[in-house]
Amino acid sequence: MKRWAVLVAALYLVILIALTVPVLLAAFGWMRPPQSPLGEVISVYAEAPYWIWVIVMVACQLALLSVPVRVASRRPVTRSALWPTILVAGLMMGILVTAAFVAIDEFVYRLEREAANDWIGWSGVAAGLATWGIWAYVFGRAAKVEAPRDLVARQCRLLFQGSILELLIAVPTHIVARSRDYCCAGFMTFVGLTMGISVMLFAFGPALYFLFAERWRQLHPQAG
Repeated sequence: MKRWAVLVAALYLVILIALTVPVLLAAFGWMRPPQSPLGEVISVYAEAPYWIWVIVMVACQLALLSVPVRVASRRPVTRSALWPTILVAGLMMGILVTAAFVAIDEFVYRLEREAANDWIGWSGVAAGLATWGIWAYVFGRAAKVEAPRDLVARQCRLLFQGSILELLIAVPTHIVARSRDYCCAGFMTFVGLTMGISVMLFAFGPALYFLFAERWRQLHPQAG
């Protein structure tokens, strides 16, 4: 069953890479074509921060799938086996909160603002870390009373709902920021868009894995 988890993570990787250029063009290119030629957009693939983000998201997807792998394999899910899923789901919640903060930050203050207002950006990071801890605690408590599969389903449902709420903030703030005339307008709101879309896709990983596992069982009933 592990190979299906790897396949789901690989599909997530492919989707993130494939969506990079279309999302960049939609967010920047179509609004101001002279500033965002296709060649410049494609150059993002040569940037180290981009690949760090991709690797972190894919690694988190694999961690989220650790419990579904045990459930589908009918292996016992121990308390220690739940922690990667709990921590990763909490982290994604924290990312959504931080992304919403930075989008609102640029919407209110722009990127070119006085240093005195930088505390808002750092407040977003602090809020994200606090959210990570709070949701990890909530999911940890839920793990004591819910079946592992139900826990993962609940995490994914909340992550999907959270990503929708975050995008409801990121999309309009990005549209407003892009209408302003200053350097790198809309960059932080674009970060908000990126995180919202990434977490939304991330939340579908376990469901897709279970579909693969069920189909494999139908094709190989003798394997149990």
